[in-house]
Amino acid sequence: MVRNKKNHTAAVRFGPAIKAVALCLFLGASGVGYVWQKEQINALNERRRQNENRLEHLRRENERLSRVLAALQSPTEIEMRIRQLDLGLLAPQPEQVVRLLETPPEAEAPDTHGLRLYAAQPLRTLVHP
Repeated sequence: MVRNKKNHTAAVRFGPAIKAVALCLFLGASGVGYVWQKEQINALNERRRQNENRLEHLRRENERLSRVLAALQSPTEIEMRIRQLDLGLLAPQPEQVVRLLETPPEAEAPDTHGLRLYAAQPLRTLVHP
């Protein structure tokens, strides 16, 4: 039996064209996706580089501020500022210094009703004129 071309449906005639268009769309979308992913990778790499530079800058700033703090806390700097501000402060005399001995936790007496003894000496012996 001979078939007539007029009896072919539109799907049969346009089938290869639809497949070609679908293949082109798939390849085009894949290409666009690839380029987009590469752009995202480049953007993330740039952000990482900026963050690393910022971290390094903050580390250097932290080191600088640590040196400044150490210099300001030095005894010579403190004495100079005391003289500069004319505060009239003097170093304590040896008899003015009170040393408290800390007992280890095992040696402490058990807590009695929420009251704890913090010093074994009376307060009047700790105060020096």
